[in-house]
Amino acid sequence: MTERTTCAVVGGGPAGMVLGLLLARAGVDVTVLEKHGDFLRDFRGDTVHPSTLQLLDELGLGPRFAELPHSELHEIAFPFPDGSRVVVGDLSRLKVAHPYIAMVPQWDLLNLLAEAGSHEPAYTLRMHAEVTELIRESGSVRGVRYRTEDGELHELRTDLTVAADGRWSIARAQAELRPKELPVPIDTWWFRLPRTPGDPTALTPVASSRRFVLVIPREDFLQIAYLATKGGDTQLRERGIEWFRREIAEAVPWLADRVHELASMDDVKHLDVRLNRLDRWHVDGLLCIGDAAHAMSPIGGVGINLAVQDAVAAATLLAEPLRRGAVGVDVLAKVRRRRLVPTIAVQTLQRILHRAVVKPIIDGERQGPPKPIVALLKAIPAASFVPAYLIGVGLRPEHAPAFARRAGIRS
Repeated sequence: MTERTTCAVVGGGPAGMVLGLLLARAGVDVTVLEKHGDFLRDFRGDTVHPSTLQLLDELGLGPRFAELPHSELHEIAFPFPDGSRVVVGDLSRLKVAHPYIAMVPQWDLLNLLAEAGSHEPAYTLRMHAEVTELIRESGSVRGVRYRTEDGELHELRTDLTVAADGRWSIARAQAELRPKELPVPIDTWWFRLPRTPGDPTALTPVASSRRFVLVIPREDFLQIAYLATKGGDTQLRERGIEWFRREIAEAVPWLADRVHELASMDDVKHLDVRLNRLDRWHVDGLLCIGDAAHAMSPIGGVGINLAVQDAVAAATLLAEPLRRGAVGVDVLAKVRRRRLVPTIAVQTLQRILHRAVVKPIIDGERQGPPKPIVALLKAIPAASFVPAYLIGVGLRPEHAPAFARRAGIRS
């Protein structure tokens, strides 16, 4: 079966869903292809930062988002054994409409974007649509082939295909675009534990002897990341759940009364942390954005928001050329040029944090952030504005183009 659209977006994550909605509001026929039947995957990026909250307001979706169950993080604070703490990022200092990070299940955000897209005549979302290969003609990408739940193969012809299908992008691989891998010394293991009254309300990194644990308060549970040396998943799982419970209880003593909630190592999800980026984000007829163009570390939780910014920039630059049917490689290259500096800046910051903060702790060289940084933040609390701004807003926040803006919409 052969179909036709102006733009195919491969992947229904935050970047793909935002791009699809914006292009549809510009009157561009767009089809988003998502291989799963729903958005229900746990431990995906659930952080919605001030820049993305501002974008949702501009799209008229702020009121609907506010109705979603979510928690708000206003601080990133390191605790110390003596009971003191240092705030390393104070988002309440930001002069923005939403000076906090909203923690919301990613599937709720994606469902919100899908519902908004359904009101646009030019928008099509196909679930259970797994892209299997690119259609190549005379060296150019002219669409994709995808398989539906019943096994039927479809051919979708396009003027442009956008790969927004994550760090293991099949569209990117088929286009023979290979990212440059940057060294990463850590991996992350995610799990959840019950939240009780009196738990910290700030995003709390906890450092102890050779251990680094990040505690993220959610509305009705704690989302927890255990950071350790890269490549250790097999060894960690061989040690078993009893060892892991003791490890978490010793690292974060106030969690000792609830680690028994971890029934087995199946409750602990491993993330192979990658940090990479493409030198070139496009070939003729195909553009990569989000994790398909640059995989980010979970440090700072900025990956989802950087991907959304890519989508907004792409829609802003591509809407008019797509309407005219004239999307050349020069236009595609503009997206990378616009987004390259903030991408490199975030990855550089993450590499510094890996080397200067996280790795020395898990190697047993230190039990907290560098002392000069702690001294600075204690002496000048206002300095916490800088990391808050870099994490919450970024170097080049993107705003909704005029064609995509709407007044606040309520359900």
